Amino acid sequence: MKYFTAIFCLLTIQPLIAQIADQKPEDVSRPTLEERYQMMKSKSQTFQDYKVIKENVLDGVWKIMSDSIRTNKARLMEARGTISLMEQEIKNARLATNQNAALMEAMEYDGTHISIAGISSLKGIFVGTVVIFVLSLLILIAMLVGKLKLMYASAREKINLIDATSLEFEDYKRKSLDRQTKLSRELQNERNKLVELRRG
Repeated sequence: MKYFTAIFCLLTIQPLIAQIADQKPEDVSRPTLEERYQMMKSKSQTFQDYKVIKENVLDGVWKIMSDSIRTNKARLMEARGTISLMEQEIKNARLATNQNAALMEAMEYDGTHISIAGISSLKGIFVGTVVIFVLSLLILIAMLVGKLKLMYASAREKINLIDATSLEFEDYKRKSLDRQTKLSRELQNERNKLVELRRG
């Protein structure tokens, strides 16, 4: 039984030694876990229905498996960090996009609206209202100017009428004074005649 075990060990070590000898020093690439498993399976000795695998080969497979798991965990952590960073960048990009959209909406709103005394309205409506207001003022001013011209013409006419009436009154007054003077003279003449008749 000892001989059988020794032969068995020699036979199992031989493929491993051949494998180590086959590896070149510049071959830096490590086999994957599946490749290592297939290599271990193919190079192990068969005893009845069992595969006889050396403990150091199992330890090597375990080490590779542990390294693979550690590497995959590190890659997973790195990927999670990258994903988290990308999610943060996406969040920042969305925030910036929303801010830009809000800014564009505000600029568009400011471009189409005007605010006066805290009341906001469309520029078109504001311009229309201002034009209507200015036209109304112009019409009102034109009406006032027309009314003033009519009032001035009426006042001028009344002044002319007053002047004519004053002239007529002055003429009447002068004529009345002349008549009164004439009548006073005639009356005086008649008195003088009466006085002379009484004397004579």
